Amino acid sequence: MMSIVIPAYNEEKRIEGSLSEACAYLDGIGIEYEIIVVDDGSSDGTSRVVEHFVKDFREVRLVRYEKIRGKGHALRTGILGARGDFILVMDADLSTPMGELRKLMPYLSEGGFDVAIGSRALALSNIIRKQPWWRRGMGKMFNGIVKMLVIGDFQDTQCGFKLFAGDVARNLFGRAKIDRFAYDVEILALAKQRGYAIKEVPIRWINSPESKVNPLKDSLRMLVDLVRIRLSVGPARSGRTPE
Repeated sequence: MMSIVIPAYNEEKRIEGSLSEACAYLDGIGIEYEIIVVDDGSSDGTSRVVEHFVKDFREVRLVRYEKIRGKGHALRTGILGARGDFILVMDADLSTPMGELRKLMPYLSEGGFDVAIGSRALALSNIIRKQPWWRRGMGKMFNGIVKMLVIGDFQDTQCGFKLFAGDVARNLFGRAKIDRFAYDVEILALAKQRGYAIKEVPIRWINSPESKVNPLKDSLRMLVDLVRIRLSVGPARSGRTPE
């Protein structure tokens, strides 16, 4: 079974279209699946839209809590309740099209990897619509700090399209502490620390202009979280490489 976990905060306008595309793709390839939408304290009608969608798609379920806790917390909540042999995490705006799953899946099902992460920064990555210049600048600066403080193996830790072996995901997220946007770094650092094999895969990606990132506040929070990760996990050593 494939579990898909989608964190959602004020996604009333986009979540129905994303769920429709995900279900259509998964039904088309004939795979057993569940989709878990975690409403991270939305103040709009996100939960109402998902609840309406659930009436027609039993594979979809909603988890909701009242107070916003952060993307990392939402994913942790969804993954620890997921039943799949494989678990895909993806963003509610579907910036990475659902069909890109076919690029990640072979590395876990046949290639001996435990984690496959989508990347926007490799030579074969296909960026259809770029982020604004200030977001790209923030991303490069953040990635440089990540490499200096925690983990230097990856060109893009922050793409929201990541596939895990189910038990690996539940193990990693069960140990995770970071609630906000730096959760990706913590998960990858924990995976390296525990010797899991990780593959970075170039994907197709389309920027969504409705960003939830606050340039100043979230940048400072992410920097603090990186220091927390460095202190708790340490600099990540190299994981194993599949034969």
